[in-house]
Parts: sequence; C-alpha cells; structure tokens
Amino acid sequence: VDVLTPKYDIIARFQGGPNAGHTLEFDGRKHVLHTIPSGIFREGKLNLIGNGVVIDPVTLKREIEEVEEHNVDVDARLLISRKAHLILPTHRLLDAANEQDKGKDKIGSTLRGIGPTYMDKTGRNGLRVGDIFLPDFQERYDKLVQKHKRLLGNFTAFAFDLSEHEPAWFEAIERLRQIQVVDSEQWINDQLDAGQRVLAEGAQGTLLDIDFGTYPFVTSSTTTAAGACTGLGVAPTRIGEVIGIFKAYCTRVGSGPFPTELHGETGEALRAAGHEFGATTGRPRRCGWLDLPALKHACMLNGATQLCMMKADVLDAFDEVQVCTHYEVDGKTSEHLPYLLEEALVHPVFASRQGWPGAGQSGEGTELPSSLHAYVQEIEALTGTRVSIVSMGPDRAQTHEFS
Repeated sequence: VDVLTPKYDIIARFQGGPNAGHTLEFDGRKHVLHTIPSGIFREGKLNLIGNGVVIDPVTLKREIEEVEEHNVDVDARLLISRKAHLILPTHRLLDAANEQDKGKDKIGSTLRGIGPTYMDKTGRNGLRVGDIFLPDFQERYDKLVQKHKRLLGNFTAFAFDLSEHEPAWFEAIERLRQIQVVDSEQWINDQLDAGQRVLAEGAQGTLLDIDFGTYPFVTSSTTTAAGACTGLGVAPTRIGEVIGIFKAYCTRVGSGPFPTELHGETGEALRAAGHEFGATTGRPRRCGWLDLPALKHACMLNGATQLCMMKADVLDAFDEVQVCTHYEVDGKTSEHLPYLLEEALVHPVFASRQGWPGAGQSGEGTELPSSLHAYVQEIEALTGTRVSIVSMGPDRAQTHEFS
C-alpha cells in the first residue's frame, strides 16, 4: 500500500482494528501501523479511518505519538469517521475472558477486543466516535460498561480490575477529540465526485473473512473487497481496480486450518528468513508453501484485477520450492476450497519448482531471474489475474513492477 500511495490522493482503511499490524520500511527505518492508514508518511496525502474500522483510542493515541516522532503532522493528514466504533477497556477484558474460557479450543484471538466490539456493533449496543462529542457520552459509556460487567461475571475464573485501564482510555478520548472527525460516507463520495483518487486499504486476508474464511477461525469483519463498500460507504459501481496482495508463500497467525503448513526445519527456516512474527502480537507465524487453490479462491471472491506478490526474496534460500497445485478431498482431485479445510479431510498435492537462490540480493532495477518469472507466470495462469508488482525486500526501493 505504501508503494502504491503516490498514485492516489486518499488512503482509507475500511475494516478491522488494531489486531492488524502493517509494516512499512523506507529510508532505513521500519514503521508498524495498526489503525492509521499506510499513506500517513506521504506528504500531501489524506488518510481516512472509515466507519467499518473499530478503534482503540489508547492504541491510536500511542500510534499517533510514534508517527509524530518522525515530524509528521498527523492532525493535518488524518480524518476519522463519526460512525467508526470504539473499543472499550471492557471489550478487551471480554476478549481475554472468552479466549481463556475456550481452553484448548482457542481461536487465536489477538485479545485486542475486536470481536466483542463488532458483537456490540451488530447487537446495536456499541459506542461510536461521534458519541464522544455528545453531552451524554459518559452515561452511554457507563451503560455499556455495566452490561459488560454483567457478562464478565459469568467467567468466575477470570479476575480483572477495570480501574487499571480506564484512566488511559479517557485520556486517549481527549486526544481523539482533537482529530478531524467527518461523516465519512458523504466526505469520501464528495472527494470522488471532485476527481480525487481513493485507495481503500483492508487489514486482514481473505481467509479470515467472517463469511468466507476458515470459520470459526476468522476475524469479525468483512475482509474482502466487498467490505470496502460497507466499510467506507461507497457504491460497488465506484470501485475500479481491485489489487490483491499476497506473499510468495503462506503464513497464518494463531489457530485454524492450514493445508500447506510446514513443520520442522523447513518451516523454521522459512519463518526465520521472512521474520515471520506478528507485527501486533509478536507471535511466531505458522509458515507453509504457496497454496494456489486458496489464492485462486481469493481472486474470485474479491474480483481481483491485479496481484502484488510480496516477500519473493524470502524464498531465495531454497534451491527448490514447492507449490500446492490442488487438493485431494474424499479421494477426489479438487482445485476449489472445500467447506472445511481440516487436515484430516484435505490433503494438499505439491509440485516442485526451481528456486531463485540469491535473487533477494538484487537491487533496484535488477532483472528478476527466469525461475522467478516462471513462478509468477504459473500464478497468473491459474488465477487468471496478472501480477503487476513483485517485492524482493521490505524497502520501497526493492519493489519491482512485473511484466
């Protein structure tokens, strides 16, 4: 997203919350964003946190302070939707209590309060950013907290002290009041009518989608391109390009099915080479070979018009790489995702491909090796979608246009 931003005027986050970490690297520095859109470091670009996002004021305040350390005028570049929902301290407590109660059946929550906040949103109990400007905001807050305390009372083994969390939250609310708040659906449509170009930024992958992901090991929002419509208030007819971003291999954080997961030395080597630890939680990511049926499925659901392949340089440690070309399901060959991806039901079938050892050392403008070209062309053929960008490293300068 950071590399694409020069072509756009506005970068708008449309779903998710601080459970996602977006890592940017340029000028020898690494930045991790959780709520703020990835265009914040680009001068002259506006960044919108849309109505589909859930916001933890404490996390956002800390993130703003970290960005401001790099002489970025955040208040001049950032806008927030009045209709975005707020994550309360009790949402985080409910998340932790629920996950603890599940025991070995944990879904791998980041414990950031995302799920409980979306539950209150759909249950019509939630607090929104616009509410912090209302005279009865404190009453609204207290009413929701009382409901949460009653729910927390059901978890007898879960101890908590809300007074440890509230002061920082209310302090962060004061900072939130200083940021420009807009009726985002009207604002963004006005911008589009004025000829401004908008880049909608999601937060999680397609297979974490609440409807089409590996349920129940999913997030609580619509992560596909369709979520940009409801998460920003734009009509489907206003969407032009749909840019799918994927890694040259697969990763997953937390629990849930992962057909191409690598165990043992190869998986460890891939994790180490790719620095695969969650940007938000620090948890080690599970790693595996590229799953072409899953990628094809994601392209179909999103209507992807182009793809960007990240971290191709990570695979340059392997003379040979594996690719999952199809599955064996109930003794039959399938190129489509089945209802359940459980290990006992789905067996990935792999094909070997020539690697591209040492290619990750290539600098800007360096030709990509023929074996990597062949890898990308196979992806294009199977998904029916062109790959427009190949990244050979974390820095902006290591991102190549592919043709």
